[in-house]
Amino acid sequence: MGDIIAFDLGASSGRALLGRLVDGKIEITELHRFSNDPVQVGERLHWDILRLYHEIKQGLLIAKNQGIDVQSIGIDSWAVDFGFIGKNGELVGNPYHYRDRHTEDAMEQLFAQIPASVIFGKTGIQFLQFNTIFQLFALKQANSPWLQEGNRFLMIPDLLRYFLTGDMHNEFSNATTTQLFNPIKGDWDEDLLKLLDFPKSWFGDVLQPGSKAGMLQASVCEELGMKSIPVYAVAEHDTGSAVAAVPATDCSFAYLSCGTWSLMGTEVQKPAINDLAQKLNFTNEGGVEGTYRLLKNIMGLWILQECRREWERAGKSYAFPELVQMAGVAKPFGAFIDPDDSMFLAPGDMPARITQYCLQTGQQAPESVGEIVRCILESLAMKYRFVFEMTERLSTQKFNGLHMVGGGIQNTLLCQWSANAIGKPVWAGPSEGSAIGNLAVQWIAQGVFKDIWEARQVIRDSFPLATYEPEEQELWAEAYGQFTKLTGIAE
Repeated sequence: MGDIIAFDLGASSGRALLGRLVDGKIEITELHRFSNDPVQVGERLHWDILRLYHEIKQGLLIAKNQGIDVQSIGIDSWAVDFGFIGKNGELVGNPYHYRDRHTEDAMEQLFAQIPASVIFGKTGIQFLQFNTIFQLFALKQANSPWLQEGNRFLMIPDLLRYFLTGDMHNEFSNATTTQLFNPIKGDWDEDLLKLLDFPKSWFGDVLQPGSKAGMLQASVCEELGMKSIPVYAVAEHDTGSAVAAVPATDCSFAYLSCGTWSLMGTEVQKPAINDLAQKLNFTNEGGVEGTYRLLKNIMGLWILQECRREWERAGKSYAFPELVQMAGVAKPFGAFIDPDDSMFLAPGDMPARITQYCLQTGQQAPESVGEIVRCILESLAMKYRFVFEMTERLSTQKFNGLHMVGGGIQNTLLCQWSANAIGKPVWAGPSEGSAIGNLAVQWIAQGVFKDIWEARQVIRDSFPLATYEPEEQELWAEAYGQFTKLTGIAE
């Protein structure tokens, strides 16, 4: 069976994973791992897109030098961010990072022109200040030269594919996250584009996951000394790939893709675009084989990552297992935060912000490192219960438990506390969900698997699951009441 590569780009790092099938099971090998560091230039925060492209080529070069006969590749990444290609075929400007502050007032300004209900009714996408629609609106308000010189709009994986192949396409799962795509019509919403004065010509044809999106172009093959190979459009939003890798056996399942961001929801055949979905601020993002991911974003382990960076700046370096160990022995339920409060979105001094939040909500702020970490992890677990129950309500389903995938499942304390919070089992695995889902879609495209359900069964057979049964349910139920009251998130 031919070897394939998944390039999986996260908000802090990227990796090239080699996938092969051996005796009916998936084997993965990490060929290359690299950091993905945002770059601050003046007031703007950017992605280093050309460095990411360089690292992708390094991954291909490593495979070639190891004598690996690569049959195809696919790329997945975070959503919403993008670049423009000019009429000369070159990149216009360096893509902004979604945490850049240029969209801070964009939502309110845009809603003054187009009601939120109109936008949600056309797209079914939850409102987050960094969504593509608000980024483009902010650029237009600032008279950005990008919009004057740009000829084609490409999201991050689209852009990297273009560099590799010379072909420009937009991919379905990522296109839906822009809040400019109409899932009922199955295309960019022309009425919305007209209202925003965004030329339809910016937006190209939308490929479904599993479509062939080009071949490595001659200049890349010459540079790397390798043959041309197919590049597939996978589920290029990394959450779409992660959900493809959920090893569920029942079509009714709940998932949590856990990493820098936490994304919780379920897979549905049709988008849920209604008043309740808008009220709960859920989103309908494209998935594999025409499905939709009815889900909600949760801030995730970003807060812990930023705390760790702040402690490092102060000369105190902690490994993540060390932080988890300290949290495990700290006093339980000492304080709670709402992880999705806007004060935790931008980079900065998270320990100080946690203190500020606790004081503003009448709580005693955690002081020690262990207390702070415990506050973050317990609050995440509580928020998971809140969103889990909203997912059941909106989808009119009852779930037997929760599938957790992604790098965050290495935090066994968070997995156990999530089970405690929801009062149901948590099944954790695989940890490399996005990359494995990327590989699975490539194999489906090549006819190796007949569909996503066969792929999920092979994934289940290939990667063992860790099961966490709920414990101390009465204590956690009582603490959940305190969490909802203190954070004010209860309806």
